Amino acid sequence: MSTFTTPTFDLDALCRSIEARDAAGQAAAYAADAVLTTIDATTGPSAPSVLRGRDAIGALLGEVCARDMTHEVVFTVHSGDRAAIAVACRYADGTRVHCSATLELRDGLIAAQTTTQAWDA
Repeated sequence: MSTFTTPTFDLDALCRSIEARDAAGQAAAYAADAVLTTIDATTGPSAPSVLRGRDAIGALLGEVCARDMTHEVVFTVHSGDRAAIAVACRYADGTRVHCSATLELRDGLIAAQTTTQAWDA
């Protein structure tokens, strides 16, 4: 008799990658066909930013992680095929950003993410 196991999502590894500004580690958490939707002051709910695929998402993560800023995971929750995370970011000049994301998981990877972010004025 064969036993099949479903891969589990490693939220702790994702959090470590976020706080370490490790773009490759973060990108590894996404499925090859993942979709990242971002809603903020410039890309509102009617016209959000949408990236498709791990490569496009990884490129964005690389650009964000290259910035002179810190990232602190302040909240997480994970249940079954869903997770949520909140990240407090701070640029070297003191500007703060708050990001909250909901994650849809498939086969231990992020299949879809919706992020809402707010920046200091």
